[in-house]
Amino acid sequence: MVTSHDVARLAGVSQPTVSRALRGDARVSAATRAKVERAVAELGYVPSATGRALSMGRSYRVGLLVTDLENQFYPHLIAPVHDTLGHLGYELILMTDHHDRGPVTSRIRALGLDGVILATSSTDSPVPVRLRDQGIPFVYFNRVGDAVDADRVTSDPVPGVSAMVDRLAEEGHTRIGAIFGPTNASTGLARAAALRRALASHGLAVHPSLEVTGPFEAITGREGLRVLWEAPVKPTAVVCANDVVALGAFNGAADMGLDIPGDVSILGFDDLPEASWPVFDLSTVAFDLRGMASTAATLLARRIGDPGAPVEHHSFPTRFVERGSLAPPRTT
Repeated sequence: MVTSHDVARLAGVSQPTVSRALRGDARVSAATRAKVERAVAELGYVPSATGRALSMGRSYRVGLLVTDLENQFYPHLIAPVHDTLGHLGYELILMTDHHDRGPVTSRIRALGLDGVILATSSTDSPVPVRLRDQGIPFVYFNRVGDAVDADRVTSDPVPGVSAMVDRLAEEGHTRIGAIFGPTNASTGLARAAALRRALASHGLAVHPSLEVTGPFEAITGREGLRVLWEAPVKPTAVVCANDVVALGAFNGAADMGLDIPGDVSILGFDDLPEASWPVFDLSTVAFDLRGMASTAATLLARRIGDPGAPVEHHSFPTRFVERGSLAPPRTT
């Protein structure tokens, strides 16, 4: 097996110099680094992750904590996080927050992770507190917790939701229903608040009989649309907490034989790739998911390298993407 000592002999340098060159140490000159890289390529040397962890006091592995791999949102997050972390020299470990597998912070420590991206935080979650108390770096992604201020990457729903409501008002919708997300998720609360404010600016509101609340899951949309459609006053448009919920609402419409957008317009949030599929053609609020994911990975690497750095909050703007699921109501 090729070792770093073999690389050192071929490059004509010391073994510690090889180690410093491979981890990008600024004390190694460009000429020396080039010699080491040529020797690595010629010998086919692969650095030992274990050896690097022992020498640097790090595992160079970080976690991405999600709730449910069946949720269509998370697969679109994994690739940009993986790519950015790989460029920064880290390996991504995917984790799910299943309570039946024991405290997630214990699993993070058992895996020897250098840090974790939290894509699941609820406003009342104890996980951020435990990570802080155990000195494990973390970054909030999309959702944030109330108990601990930490690096975060979120989207601002106001621009996209305001533009969405402008179009609803222009098309003549006044009976607008909503399938809101969970009340312990910062994203659900922020999107609901943005919707109510935007509607109020047009003299509109979500009627109390035309709103339901539930998890960010397809079943929430499927069952929620049935509840709204059985209300005394039926909605002409339904705004959903996210695209997963909206796609569930499409299923609910199919169950009841409703036409979208003929009988009811459906709108979402996230602009997942599935939203543009012709079978859905979903009008939705979009943001730069890849940019957010890459920023979160970069922030975590920075936090691992400099635990005392100032906390950073990054908010990405949103925009409204209009497609075929929005049309004027049949009756005003």
